[in-house]
Amino acid sequence: MTSPRHSVALLTKDGVRTLPALLDALLAQRVSGGLEIVAVDSGSTDGTADILSGRVTDLVRIQPNEFDHGLTRNLAISRTHGQFVALVVQDALPLGAEWLDTLSRPLAVDESLAGTFARQAPRANASGITRHYLTNWLAASSTGMTMQLPGGAAELDALTPMERLARCTFDNVASCIRRSVWEQHPFKATPIAEDVEWAREVLLAGYGLRFVPEAVVVHSHDRSAAYEYARTRALHERLYDLFQLQTIPTRPALARAVASSMILHLRREWRAPLRWPHVLALAVAWPLGCRGLRASAAHAPRRTQGRCGRRVRFVA
Repeated sequence: MTSPRHSVALLTKDGVRTLPALLDALLAQRVSGGLEIVAVDSGSTDGTADILSGRVTDLVRIQPNEFDHGLTRNLAISRTHGQFVALVVQDALPLGAEWLDTLSRPLAVDESLAGTFARQAPRANASGITRHYLTNWLAASSTGMTMQLPGGAAELDALTPMERLARCTFDNVASCIRRSVWEQHPFKATPIAEDVEWAREVLLAGYGLRFVPEAVVVHSHDRSAAYEYARTRALHERLYDLFQLQTIPTRPALARAVASSMILHLRREWRAPLRWPHVLALAVAWPLGCRGLRASAAHAPRRTQGRCGRRVRFVA
C-alpha cells in the first residue's frame, strides 16, 4: 500500500464535545496523495474512544499519567506515514476543505521549511477579553511570516528575550511539520511549550518556519482563573529556560500589571457585569503567572525584556 502524503496526528482526552466536528472537517479535506488520521487518547472516560473508533486510521491508548506534550506527540507522529504531518488539538475546527492543502503547500514548494502553522480565529461565543488577547497573538494575524535564523546561535543570542521568542514562534494548536525534519529533530519531553522549543531547535539547524494565515482554525478558550494561573506560570517557567524571558521581573512591575489589566478587562467587558468577577480574577491570575518563580531566583538575570504587564499567552 502506498503511503499517504498527508497525515494528521491528534491527541485526545475527554473530547466528546468537539471531536465530531473536528473529525468531520478532517475527513472532508481535499488533499492529493491520501490522508490518514492517527489519534493518541490519554485515558478518556466520556466516550471519546468510541467516537474515534472507525473514523481514524489508527487509535493508540495510553494512561493519563503517561501523557507528555512532546513525547506523546512523538508517539502519534511515529505511527503515521505521511510526508507532511498536521498536528491539531482536539478542540480546534479547521475551516474549509482546502485547509490542510493550504497549510502544507509551503512545505511542498520550499524544502528549506521545517513546518507551518495556521491562523486562529475566536469562537462565536468567545468573551470580549478572550477576543482581545487572541487578536494580539501572532497566530491570529492576517499577515504571513517566515521565521529564520541565518546567523544561527550567534544571531539568536544577540536578540532580546522577547525577540528570541518572537523569532521562534510556532503553535501546535494547528501546525504541519515535515516528517524528514521531525525524524532528525523530534519533540523533547516537556510539560508545556513543546512547539516553541522545537521551533528554536529546527531554526538553529538551518530550517525555516512559516505562518500561513490563509489556513484558519476556530479555536479559543474561556477558562477559570485558577487554571489560567497554573498554565501561565508553567509556561513562563519554560520561556525563562528557553529564552531567559521575564515579562514581569519585579514586585512593583507586578502591581502595575495587575492594575492595568483590571482597567483593560473592565473596559472590554463593561457591558457584561456578570463577567466582572471572572475578568478581574484573570487580571490577577495572568500577571501572577507571568511573575512565576524565576523572578525571585538568585540566578535571575539583571537584563529583562518586555514592558510591564505584557503577557505572553498561548491559547492551546
